[in-house]
Amino acid sequence: MTQFTVNAQRFDPYKTFKFRVKWDGHVVAGISRVSGLKRTTAVVEHREGGDPSSSRKSPGQTEYAPVTLERGVTHDTAFEEWAIKVVNSGAGLGNEVSLRDFRKDTVIELLNEAGQLVLAYKLFRCWPSEYVALPDLYSDGETVAIQTLVLQNEGWARDTSVVEPHEPALSPG
Repeated sequence: MTQFTVNAQRFDPYKTFKFRVKWDGHVVAGISRVSGLKRTTAVVEHREGGDPSSSRKSPGQTEYAPVTLERGVTHDTAFEEWAIKVVNSGAGLGNEVSLRDFRKDTVIELLNEAGQLVLAYKLFRCWPSEYVALPDLYSDGETVAIQTLVLQNEGWARDTSVVEPHEPALSPG
């Protein structure tokens, strides 16, 4: 069986270096790293008194791991604006959290080498639990300043409307 149905000549799996993150219907600028999508289902063990000495196992509660987004520090305020909705320390007593719109569905899109959309996952009811506005600074460093936003989520699902695209043929040369 072929791994790719539309592009049967393709042998290599997709790479991780081309992707987009969207919320509020817009691509978020400059994201350079997205942690993996992970879920874990607890194992519930039980045994009836008349059963042999081994226990039975069944699925329990499923937990979805937080997703971490990283990007270089710029003047784009998307991370900060969302983080402020959860904790607005300057808003005064009783106005610290925006209960109306601090949760957002978020989309992670994977692109192939040609920049075509190949997979998309929708993360449900996300909210930022950690925000790093400015990293540690070093006078002798030569690294990019990175902002971090950690998103809690209540699950995710693959967008099955995104199908394998016809990949362009490479031009000889």
